[in-house]
Amino acid sequence: MGQLVSDVTQILDYQESKKKAGSQRQKILEQMAENETAKNNLIKKVLAGQRAKYGASGNTGNGLSENAVLKRLRDETAQPYDEKNKTSKENLKNIKTTKPNLLKKWLSQIDKIAG
Repeated sequence: MGQLVSDVTQILDYQESKKKAGSQRQKILEQMAENETAKNNLIKKVLAGQRAKYGASGNTGNGLSENAVLKRLRDETAQPYDEKNKTSKENLKNIKTTKPNLLKKWLSQIDKIAG
């Protein structure tokens, strides 16, 4: 009877940890989506500001050096968000639940009884 209670407890604990892992994954995915939106908005804002500066100075923004500056600004602005995204992906990989192997336990109990 004690083994049965232990097994049921393990199953319930597994189900609870599975729910927690699911909610943690969902929270991380939502945070990643928010970060991506914030990154895109910030990049658009920075690039629009730089293009406005080019326009005010009479540059068209189509030259090679202007494009290089815009690319550098885009990359620099996106870098912290990309690092957050990388960390979030690692956190997603680290969320694990271990399923109890009840069959193995039951077989070992049968071996003890039979042996």
